[in-house]
Amino acid sequence: MSRRDTRHASARGGRFLRWFPVVLVLAVLAAAAATYRFDLGERWLGLGAPDPSTDPAAVAPPPGLDLPALAAPRAVAVAAPITPLDPARVRRAVDAALGDADLGRHVLALVAPLDGGEPLLTRGSGVAVPASTTKLLTTTAALSALGPGHTFRTSVVAAGRGRIVLVGGGDPFLGSKPAGATAYPHRADVVTLARATAAALEKQGTTTVRLGYDDSLFSGPTFNPHWPADYGPDDVVSPITALWVDEGRQAGTFDRVPDPSLTAATVFAGALARNGVNVLGVPKPRRAPTDAVEVAGVDSAPLSQIVEEILAVSDNEAAEVLGHHVGLATGGEGSFADGAAGVQRALEALGVTFDGARLYDGSGLSRQDRLTPATLAGVLEVAADPDHPELRAVVTGLPVAGFTGSLTDRFATGDPEGRGRVRAKTGTLRGVTALAGVATDRDGHPMVFVLMADRIDPLEATDARDALDRVAATLGACRCA
Repeated sequence: MSRRDTRHASARGGRFLRWFPVVLVLAVLAAAAATYRFDLGERWLGLGAPDPSTDPAAVAPPPGLDLPALAAPRAVAVAAPITPLDPARVRRAVDAALGDADLGRHVLALVAPLDGGEPLLTRGSGVAVPASTTKLLTTTAALSALGPGHTFRTSVVAAGRGRIVLVGGGDPFLGSKPAGATAYPHRADVVTLARATAAALEKQGTTTVRLGYDDSLFSGPTFNPHWPADYGPDDVVSPITALWVDEGRQAGTFDRVPDPSLTAATVFAGALARNGVNVLGVPKPRRAPTDAVEVAGVDSAPLSQIVEEILAVSDNEAAEVLGHHVGLATGGEGSFADGAAGVQRALEALGVTFDGARLYDGSGLSRQDRLTPATLAGVLEVAADPDHPELRAVVTGLPVAGFTGSLTDRFATGDPEGRGRVRAKTGTLRGVTALAGVATDRDGHPMVFVLMADRIDPLEATDARDALDRVAATLGACRCA
């Protein structure tokens, strides 16, 4: 190496020796800052005081403070043993009310633990007319077949130049006008649909249309042949179609319209006109093209909410619509016959027995329907089963005795302790009264109960209904374990 190279190497080494201490000090300071900033000393080396927010037990007490040693706490109370319901206590509680002469000569009853098991009480045998307790079967089957979040869509589709078709999707609560933000459940309506349709047509440059309507989702008769013939003329029930507004009633009344589909299309046409669309002629029946493009649509509330409303107020028309949907969902058509068959298939798949049953509709309006208490109890048990959360709306939709829905003005007689402890679906026809639901006794034991009487003197109908209320109230008021 030359003397020049040696001088350069010595200079570089001298600079390194001068700067190395500075770099070392800076590195130590940086490490210290990082250790403080990120708690590295405490986390990696166990240094520093414990954090009282994350490890309060490790914080030492202040100097001079003498604390007693920690001891395991004693139990506040001894856990109460779980005692089973006692059939003898159940019988003693309800025997007197079940023996009321006003109930007539044919009374069936069943009481059982809600979580299954052997019945605690049975009375009578065979089958009885279930009346509106049939809605328990229809709503449970609908939830099982379609799912609690299912919605029903009413749509408008294009059907050629200047033609549109209003397509019914079987929305049971489709309204003739908006129901308001506070309505429960939410109700789709044809006025909102008309506004959306008019806006879409305007974008296309269309101001004049011919309107058709398609209610072909449902098939078969619109009036059930197993209903009494006077139910139609007497406005007991509307014709069941896949397209209607206000459940086939004249707006603001209980009078039924003869053709709900045409009425819905006419109301929709009027709403279109008010939104700037000229509708030529009158609406006519017309099948929507299979490849039709949707212009606009509105959706119903989720099925779970529809079920709750049907059970709360015992809505006959809406129950029949759900029955038709069950028929479609189980491989049949949207008809009374396929709906009843589909309900049975869906419930049998859930383990419900149908021994001796005859089912002709979804609402229980047919006096030819027959069910055993075991079938109704089985439906309630599976609906309450934690393994079937999709069916929960059947239980939450049951009216509360003395407080909600069809039980608001009932349970005025009997043990007042039963009010609020009983949730049940009512069933009433001429000469028939029924009650099926869940009672929770004063010690918190839930029971499923079914009470049916179908040979009642019509003059004693109110007294018979009160007798069943007393039975259910007694179950809620008793200490049955």
